[in-house]
Amino acid sequence: MSVTFRLRQLTVLLAVCGLAQAQTPASAPAAVAAPAATVAPAAAPAAAGDEGKLAWYGKKFAGRRTASGQAFNPEAMTMAHKTLPFGTMVRVTNLKNKRSVVLRVNDRGPTQADRVGDVSAAAARKLGMSRSGVVDAKIEVVTEAKPRPSKKAK
Repeated sequence: MSVTFRLRQLTVLLAVCGLAQAQTPASAPAAVAAPAATVAPAAAPAAAGDEGKLAWYGKKFAGRRTASGQAFNPEAMTMAHKTLPFGTMVRVTNLKNKRSVVLRVNDRGPTQADRVGDVSAAAARKLGMSRSGVVDAKIEVVTEAKPRPSKKAK
């Protein structure tokens, strides 16, 4: 893989975890950060046919906590989405090759406005997007999980 591609992946991954907002990965985090805060929704949750750019993140973040509190597993069929409740099952389709997979939302992200989600490395392989890094995709909700009650609500 090219250095440019790897730098782009690192930038995407750092942004997904809320560890960087710059366009260049000048500094990598020294320690595992606390779970990422929920990103305020920029748009309505994914409805049938939500389309946009999709990226993937992989082994570098293995074991780190996702926004849902689970340890990230790059071999699990999971994804990050800005607004859908954790546990929601979605069908993600690569619009270029028409491959699709069903994934579970367990993280928040991406932070880029033009992106609709980030998928695990395993999902990226099945979608045929490992080499390209970013693809145009469609997200359809299969089963929406109920939002978890806030810890502050008592």
